[in-house]
Amino acid sequence: MPAKQAIFTDKAPAPLKGIYNQAIVANGTVYCSGSIGMDPTTGKLVEGDIGARTHQIMKNLTAVLEAAGTNMDNVVKVNAFIADMKDFAAMNEVYTQYFGEVKPCRT
Repeated sequence: MPAKQAIFTDKAPAPLKGIYNQAIVANGTVYCSGSIGMDPTTGKLVEGDIGARTHQIMKNLTAVLEAAGTNMDNVVKVNAFIADMKDFAAMNEVYTQYFGEVKPCRT
């Protein structure tokens, strides 16, 4: 098995070719690239508020993790970036729906 393996699924937005991958698996750990609220079918940001976009981000992340042979239950660290802190509560409301009782560490 190679030292690192690129992950790709058409169920998440395609990465820019030659720039990055949706995820890399190395030594049994999955490292996911960042994601935005983009619909993988249309290639456009989903319409709506931060909640709608957060749902899409989490769907995209779920698809990439599944393509790598794992799932959201195994996520240990998340970096979340938002443009406006007024959206923090709405983002968290959606975010928490995708993880079980033991939430990942988060920045």
